[in-house]
Amino acid sequence: MIRGAMTRRQFWTGIAALVAATVVFIIPFIFIFLMAAKTKQEASRLDFSLPADWQLWQNLVDVVQARNYMLLLAYFNSTVITVGAVTGLVIFAAMVGYVLQRRESRWNKVIYGFVLAGLMIPPAVVPTIWVLQGLGLFKTIHGMILIQIAYGLSFSILLYRSFIASIPRDLDEAAIIDGARPWQVFYKVVLPLLKPVTVTNIVVQSIGIFNDFTNPLYYLPGKENVTVQLTLYNFQSQFLSQFNLLFMNVLLVTIPPLIVFIFFNRQIVAGMTAGGVKG
Repeated sequence: MIRGAMTRRQFWTGIAALVAATVVFIIPFIFIFLMAAKTKQEASRLDFSLPADWQLWQNLVDVVQARNYMLLLAYFNSTVITVGAVTGLVIFAAMVGYVLQRRESRWNKVIYGFVLAGLMIPPAVVPTIWVLQGLGLFKTIHGMILIQIAYGLSFSILLYRSFIASIPRDLDEAAIIDGARPWQVFYKVVLPLLKPVTVTNIVVQSIGIFNDFTNPLYYLPGKENVTVQLTLYNFQSQFLSQFNLLFMNVLLVTIPPLIVFIFFNRQIVAGMTAGGVKG
């Protein structure tokens, strides 16, 4: 009786979740796709209807060619920033998380406090710009990579620290008995076991960095440094009367993170919960 009631409750809860997801995510995406496939005259009505004349490919070509292929440059810049920042986050966060979890020190609490502060305290834009200008990193791609690493490091450290806590210390001790040095224990024993949380960190941080708008707007001005999210900002005035091209730009910016999330959503959930389940 109770089990039957729970099953019905789970069923209706699942139906409600699907309806909510459809309304919040799927319907807006379908609307964007239909608008991106319409002509300029049809798109100006902003109605939810099928295009009378499908112009999907032509709109795609027009958006890509706009402003001397700015969108292609934006994709290149965003890809470089994402790959560089995520690589740094994985390496540095894994090492710091390992030290915080495995090496007992009186400084650990202080370092952990700074890690938590990095999550809670909002970044100060103007002082950060001063620092970047002093280092000669303002308006540079590698400066933007360092900014993304700094802003995402706290979350990544906590993610790795939680997962490493679920790995038995016996593995470390056995490797040390066999003659492994500390760096060998980390790189040859611990790091290969961090694959689930590493995949999670890569996917989550990649989506966040690729979709970032505010940080490139503040720290990476200049047409040569445009990123995919900034193309929407730059194209608004140009495509204000051409909603078909504006929505095509939105579609092109949305698709890559959407594909990553669809194919790796299970890995995200598994990596986020693995530490707690094993612990």
